[in-house]
Amino acid sequence: MSDKLELYTKTVPNDRQLLIQSMKFYAFIHFSINTFTGKEWGSGFEKPELFNPTALDVDQWCRAIKSAEMKGVVITAKHHDGFCLWQTQTTQHSIGYTPYKNGGGDIIKELSEACKRYNLRLGIYLSPWDRNCKLYGTSRYMDFYIEQLTELLTQYGDIFMLWLDGACGAALDGKTPMSYDYDRIYNTALHYQPKIILANQGPDVRWVGNESGIARISEWNVIPASNSARNLACQQTDADNKQFQDDCLNNMSDDMGSREVLENYDSFVWRPAEVDVSIRPGWFYHSSQNLRVKSINKLMKIYYGAVGGNSLLLLNIPPNKKGLFHKRDVLRLKKMGDLIRLEESLKVAIDNVFTTSNQKTEFPLLNLKTGGTYSPKINDKYDITLQFNKSTIDRVTIEEDTRYSQRVEEFVILTQNAGKTIKLYSGGVIGFNKIAIFKPIMTDNLTLVILQARLEPYIKSIKIHKVGGFRSKQI
Repeated sequence: MSDKLELYTKTVPNDRQLLIQSMKFYAFIHFSINTFTGKEWGSGFEKPELFNPTALDVDQWCRAIKSAEMKGVVITAKHHDGFCLWQTQTTQHSIGYTPYKNGGGDIIKELSEACKRYNLRLGIYLSPWDRNCKLYGTSRYMDFYIEQLTELLTQYGDIFMLWLDGACGAALDGKTPMSYDYDRIYNTALHYQPKIILANQGPDVRWVGNESGIARISEWNVIPASNSARNLACQQTDADNKQFQDDCLNNMSDDMGSREVLENYDSFVWRPAEVDVSIRPGWFYHSSQNLRVKSINKLMKIYYGAVGGNSLLLLNIPPNKKGLFHKRDVLRLKKMGDLIRLEESLKVAIDNVFTTSNQKTEFPLLNLKTGGTYSPKINDKYDITLQFNKSTIDRVTIEEDTRYSQRVEEFVILTQNAGKTIKLYSGGVIGFNKIAIFKPIMTDNLTLVILQARLEPYIKSIKIHKVGGFRSKQI
């Protein structure tokens, strides 16, 4: 087994993956001709003149996204209907043939410039399935797609993510779903944007397996190579969103990377999970859903399950026909950001750090000094004791240094209180971010004990928080 553990721990993130792990939380924007037809999946035969946002304000989008503490935004440059939001030379099914700015508008350009103003990263969703293009299903389609991709990656500055949707309902049009040349897509993307993250149908980030905002209790980043890239738990093949979500949850594997699972494989990849979910029931805006915006309680439970559970969170906010986020959505985002900022403000200052040997240490880690990584090995027992001014605390944020892979398999959080050892929390994986929430307690010390790990663990950061942040009985 030790040989296997060495193999698992040699699987580490690339620089692009380290970047997206540091972002943790970013926005999705579904905006297209569907916004004006009331559809989730367009037919590809819509008249471009239907697209006419009369008060579009990308700065409003960015302000709202920034208020939620999100770090970037991915926009549907082209959804399945084939309608393009930029000035493309590839098709007339695009913004260039709409009343918006008399055909001179370019929403990708506008959003790119706004992202720079608000210090947000811009990502692109470019659907491989295209219901409008007559070349779809032929050998010439990939040339068409690569031309569109090249336009997007060479005209709008840095693009942090290419989001490749696996949905395909070609059978609805009497066609056979075609096989895409993904290697050509990846190579083109990395040629023009070497730091770009290839997500969903790409090798850098995988879909969690549902669109309901549900993350796994134990999410592993190291998974079998055979479960990599385009091999997903469920592929969307129809526009029945409710049925699709139910099917995906029924087929979602609870365990993607435990020792028991990995034991059956010989090759592995680093591929973190992304939880993609909409703030509303639909991905595109529908006025009938204005009273069905997810509650702040629901949104924060999703946040803690994903961001607090070693996963990435991609939250969709769809603009309305005017080209604006609805006020209810904006208020929810602001409240989310307020709660995230509040938790950070409640961080406890650490006075001392001790290890198993009970020797005070000056480790430059845990965000105490200048940054670093901790992994002492003392009789195969790993623990870190933190001392601080007596405070009522109820949560701890822990990060592994994933440059050394994901190693922690089981841990507990303890405190010494009134001469007794009290267990505050029991957990499994940590990964690049774990938020452990427990019953409030007044104490001046806390010990992280790692009970099981793949070889020695590497802890990058521990933050202790006072009570006052968001709580839910379900967390």
